[in-house]
Amino acid sequence: MKVTVVGAGAVGATCADNIARKELAQELVLLDIKEGFAEGKAQDMMQTAALLGFDTKISGSTNDYSKTANSDVVVITSGIPRKPGMTREELIGTNAGIVKGVCENILKHSPNAIIIVISNPMDTMTYLALQSTGLPKNRIIGMGGTLDSARFKYQLSSTLDCSPADLNAIVVGGHGDTTMIPLIKHATWNSIPVTQFLDAAAQEKIVNDTMVGGATLTKLLGTSAWYAPGAAGAALVESIVRDEKKLFTCCVSLNGEYGQKDICLGVPVVIGKNGWEKIIAMDLSADEQAAFNKSADAVRSMNDVLKTL
Repeated sequence: MKVTVVGAGAVGATCADNIARKELAQELVLLDIKEGFAEGKAQDMMQTAALLGFDTKISGSTNDYSKTANSDVVVITSGIPRKPGMTREELIGTNAGIVKGVCENILKHSPNAIIIVISNPMDTMTYLALQSTGLPKNRIIGMGGTLDSARFKYQLSSTLDCSPADLNAIVVGGHGDTTMIPLIKHATWNSIPVTQFLDAAAQEKIVNDTMVGGATLTKLLGTSAWYAPGAAGAALVESIVRDEKKLFTCCVSLNGEYGQKDICLGVPVVIGKNGWEKIIAMDLSADEQAAFNKSADAVRSMNDVLKTL
């Protein structure tokens, strides 16, 4: 099994580190455009192998896609974060060119790869990857909802003072502060609805804190988070390479599901060796469906920017 992570920055390196520690691949390639950067990160990680007890072979490459040949799974973290004063159109314009180029180069050497997109704006970059490659839709997966759901569980566990592992809670919709939808009415603590333990004010606070989870960390750190996004990417890789059939919220192509078409948006899906294998239908309330439709409208508006490039 061979896995490539494109982009050796904080998110990509953290994702690669998780993949290596769990020995999800015999061979792991880090690729970056910055000279020597991926090679340095790879060597640093390899020097932990004797200490951590893994046998994954990690190598780095400066923009040489031939070294990624025959990858089974590729994680794309490339792109720039939105900077102060930068418009949405500018961010999409810059990152669209990067993501499209990465996909083209990857598929030249790994035509059967499953692609996981982490680059932002994630919903639009996932849609772009699908449209520009023409791959079967099950082989293009956007990571966003996996991360958002983990952040939702963090907020719930902090309030309930319980283990996050005992919680089932998901976030659907777009991967953005105003587009994600934490489904608190569906969240459970070992099968017991969390709403039995939380009053309306506590529920509202958890939902709001989840929605601004990324922005909160950016304010605290002065940059985007990396531990949880990297771990979320690695969790998807694990479910694919081990064919675990785990249920994650991921950004995938919808064709009538949840009332939406021609869009990639976060919904619960089963992840296995073929990529995303099945969309799980949820019984959303009228308010939840309305929020989902509103989220879709916002993401579709961002996708429309691609037509102007």
